[in-house]
Amino acid sequence: MQGWRCALAEIPDPVFAQGMLGAGVGIDPTGDTVHAPCDGTIRALQPTGHAVTIAAAEGAEVLIHVGVDTVALEGRGFTPLVAAGDRVRRGDPLIRFDLDLLVQGAPSVITPVLLLDSDRYAVSPLGEAEGPVAVGDPIFALVPQQASASEAPAPYEGEVVARELQLPLAHGIHARPAARIRETAVRFSAEISMIKGERSANARSPVALLTLGARLGDLVRIEAHGADAETAVDAIATLIASGMGEAADPQQAPAAPQPAVAPAPASVISSDGRLAGVTASPGLAIGHARTLHLAEIEIDPAGVGAEEEQARLDQALRTLGRRLEGETATASGARRSILAAHRAMLEDEGLREAAAAAIAAGASAGQAWRTAIRPQAEALRATGDAHLAERADDMRDLERRIVSLLVGVEDAPIAFPPDTILLAEDLLPSQLMALDPANVVGFCVEKGGPTSHVAILAASMGLPALVAMGPALHEIAEGSMLILDADAASLQIGPDAETLAKAHALVAERRARRLEAQANAAAPCHMAGGERIEVFANLGSRADAEVAVANGAEGCGLLRTEFLFLERETAPSLAEQTAEYQAIADALGGRSLIVRLLDIGGDKPAPYLPIPAEENPALGLRGIRVGFAHPQLLEDQIRAILRVQPIGQCRIMVPMIASIDELRRVREVVDRVRAELGIAEPVSVGVMIETPAAAVTADLLAREADFLSVGTNDLTQYALAMDRGNPAVAGAIDGLHPAVLRMIAETCRGAARHDRWTGVCGGLASDLLAVPILVGLGVTELSATAALVPEIKALVASLSMDACRAHAAAALQCGSAAEVRILAREFRA
Repeated sequence: MQGWRCALAEIPDPVFAQGMLGAGVGIDPTGDTVHAPCDGTIRALQPTGHAVTIAAAEGAEVLIHVGVDTVALEGRGFTPLVAAGDRVRRGDPLIRFDLDLLVQGAPSVITPVLLLDSDRYAVSPLGEAEGPVAVGDPIFALVPQQASASEAPAPYEGEVVARELQLPLAHGIHARPAARIRETAVRFSAEISMIKGERSANARSPVALLTLGARLGDLVRIEAHGADAETAVDAIATLIASGMGEAADPQQAPAAPQPAVAPAPASVISSDGRLAGVTASPGLAIGHARTLHLAEIEIDPAGVGAEEEQARLDQALRTLGRRLEGETATASGARRSILAAHRAMLEDEGLREAAAAAIAAGASAGQAWRTAIRPQAEALRATGDAHLAERADDMRDLERRIVSLLVGVEDAPIAFPPDTILLAEDLLPSQLMALDPANVVGFCVEKGGPTSHVAILAASMGLPALVAMGPALHEIAEGSMLILDADAASLQIGPDAETLAKAHALVAERRARRLEAQANAAAPCHMAGGERIEVFANLGSRADAEVAVANGAEGCGLLRTEFLFLERETAPSLAEQTAEYQAIADALGGRSLIVRLLDIGGDKPAPYLPIPAEENPALGLRGIRVGFAHPQLLEDQIRAILRVQPIGQCRIMVPMIASIDELRRVREVVDRVRAELGIAEPVSVGVMIETPAAAVTADLLAREADFLSVGTNDLTQYALAMDRGNPAVAGAIDGLHPAVLRMIAETCRGAARHDRWTGVCGGLASDLLAVPILVGLGVTELSATAALVPEIKALVASLSMDACRAHAAAALQCGSAAEVRILAREFRA
């Protein structure tokens, strides 16, 4: 491809930029044709023509994906010149594309060229890291790996190096810390183990690390032997001691694990035909019972030869890996995260080594994979921790998918008639993703848990779901009429005509309300009397921005930039930040984008910004104070924001302001960077009202701030002197407390004195009971969860300003948050 070569990190999509699909380079095209980079066979061509995978003659597979999110163009602008199975020679044209159309219709046209077979080959870059490339120019070489993951290292008889330390992680060793430990461990040749009590885990195996069940305060031992054992132990001990961004408050006591079995009522169908469960995803659905039966796949336990069986397993692992890569690339939100987690599990070194050992002992590839997976899954269940136990379902999913490939009998697409309420013993993530939501309106499972990946997927799909319903679920006759009320955690079997009619009416009412709100969501939001109230969305990624726009958000009232800075060893580069902010701005289509400066420290630390342990971290170095302590970090972020085009779309919001001097310090940096970039237009800089100090001096801040936005989450905890991370008091924290409402009222009055507007970007803006009160207090911008934007706009459109002001005045006179909520329910009744 002709174009401009760049690093993968420049691509505004973390799936490519972070190398989740593989190593390689990016090309910003100036030509209009994709050419074969090597001799080989077309392994796959996407139906929409935007991506092609080539199997080189040496066996390596290379993916060329034209642009970012170009699958959404549904083939427009792409002309495939080859088909799957075609043999091609280096330089042959593969895909022709309309570059002008892609520039207008895609977030980015930078094209990743990736090696997918990272277990067999490594990428060795050739040529300049950045610069022009022409068709036929070499960009990287494929270097065969020296050893496969299944090859065990030679025994080492030297000294064992060990160190013990107390685990400082607030949530113990879960998926993210396990992945970080593994990333560190693979840099060393030594064999490294982590031990807790009688359990031991290979430090290169995230799955094995999860089975330790290690929690805050547990004593863990790191052992290693090999040439670099001491350095390896030091590195992992240092990583763990750093807290990896999840260090507990020094005063935090170790929490008891959640029970691994959801606390469901006894599995008994009541006399009136009801069966209780545990809510996994809320909602109401009516349909007929359809049962999903999936028998275990039969396999031959004995192999025909270790070499042949290992080759079969390796091929199945590569095939599923490619499928997961493709599914991840075209997915978003919860689906993408879960697929990425499955891919990480598939690459787990411990699983592959266990399977290789079983094959060497005479097992077939399928039997070996089961032998590797099942003990680990059972170990996760045995930890007694609900979240870890539910990851066992993900392992069962991978087991079934690999075994299906090995025996050549893959599960047929799951098809059900319309208005199906699916009943199953359990449901795997891949099975749920294969369901047609147009026909399946909800599901109930005998097992499962409310925080499983299936539950997360159900919520993202809008499917009402109950889990942990027990064996009584199988007593329900096929085809029975059901009312699934997940809000009430109840399944009604065979309802009478009157109950069914009421349920139908309620479903129709909810659907009509949602459809009406959705249909009108694109229009600007005005109250019944014509007063303008902006309804924005809180965002944390480009994918969030796309969802927000689809739901009618008029802009972004809070972009949480922490997603760029957390869970990594170094700060993001200026180029990476600029690309991410630009991608989000583009996704908003010109709508206002309010970017909050980095808010870490306290409950959101970063490992590369050492923040000393503090007795009260929520009152220490956090928010803008961290930026002042690291001025280059602050300046780089401001510079990245100001580089976004068009100039003026982005506004800057400063977190944790307590005095006007802090605002002035930020303004000085903004003005200096603006001048260096040659920007003549003024840059809008606002402040977050999160401290009582900021609320009571809002009139002073409004003299120099361009806008004020109330962060109700922090303002509430500071106003009530209750730590929202402390379970002993967190239940009493409510943003509708009169003290918090009075601070919001004072903020609105102070802003109005200087003709500044006040917004709310905290959790209270997403509370439908709170919205009329906030509007009555003088809030003119609400930034809420994207999914709630249509309902909030519909609610605001039904309100009169006079009624809201009277309602807000009454709320200020209440004695407690509970009284305010009673008043709010009466107002909406």
